[in-house]
Amino acid sequence: MAQPFPFAAIVAQEDMKKALLMAAVEPLLGGVLIFGDRGTGKSTAVRALTELLPPIETRDGCRYNCLPAEPQSACTVCNPSSGLKPPAIVKHRAPMIDLPLGATEDRVCGSLDIEKALVAGEKHFEPGLLAAANRGFLYIDEINLLEDHLVDLLLDAAASGVNVVEREGLSIRHAARFVLVGSGNPEEGDLRPQLLDRFGLSVDVRTIDDLDQRIEVIRRRDTYETDPRGFVKLWAKRDAAVGRRVIAARKILRQVEIPDHVVRRMSQLCLRLGIDGMRGELTLMRASRAAAALSARLQVTWDDVADIAPMVLCHRLRRDPLDDAGSAPRIERALASIDDTGKDRHAHG
Repeated sequence: MAQPFPFAAIVAQEDMKKALLMAAVEPLLGGVLIFGDRGTGKSTAVRALTELLPPIETRDGCRYNCLPAEPQSACTVCNPSSGLKPPAIVKHRAPMIDLPLGATEDRVCGSLDIEKALVAGEKHFEPGLLAAANRGFLYIDEINLLEDHLVDLLLDAAASGVNVVEREGLSIRHAARFVLVGSGNPEEGDLRPQLLDRFGLSVDVRTIDDLDQRIEVIRRRDTYETDPRGFVKLWAKRDAAVGRRVIAARKILRQVEIPDHVVRRMSQLCLRLGIDGMRGELTLMRASRAAAALSARLQVTWDDVADIAPMVLCHRLRRDPLDDAGSAPRIERALASIDDTGKDRHAHG
């Protein structure tokens, strides 16, 4: 099977690439939602990203992607019975699981293995897609067409990092730590506002309108389809450099500090925009840390926050029927209204 299109070879779409890289550095961001026109590289970018990440270690045959040093109680491979030795430790690519639109709740969460129940009379758990995505990515194309109860379920698992199954006499609990990435075409329907708010980052991608960039896109794609191996090899060094940035950022992420005056301005920005709840500020903090870490810095600046604010806050804004400029200009105006001391220039008194 041909390797995915190289991440570094994707033309333009800088916001989408940055959002995916930040999510790869900081899984607590809560996933990425990518909405936009067909043929803008949404699924290409997601699949390319997993090639950049370091391989994960687990046991041979493990279906839960357990850490070898922390086997899960639900995993019979990593926890063999009768004192048997667990299988050898192996390395493989970080999982990137596609969730089909027609998936059932049993397929997503896991269920009773009917064959073993009928043949051997044993209750045996058959892991689902959440187990397969542990320590990797779960990708949903056309997420706006997925049933709402499944989206709720996936967001809950992504936020808690745990999948709990209580049904048919089974009581199973296993890790489900993954980055949820959803993409879709807004012409086919929107997500409910309650679900939009649960995604950490949301990016709108548009068809490239720069002539030179459009030509470069079709040239690169044509070269890749003609000689996939040669094209991937040509971009290997640049892809590897992006991968090293992600690994280095992960190592320093928890050391990145956010000065008090920057936190103050974050909260002032969310107040100015009327953002409901505290999720906006928390996501701004996490995303700005990831952005600084990707730039190999140990301190967040206000420029980091201003740069990522649209992808963190646009989808959390209340709709304003009197403002036809759109969400991004509203955020730009709010950013301009906060001075470098964190005071609202429009505040009275």
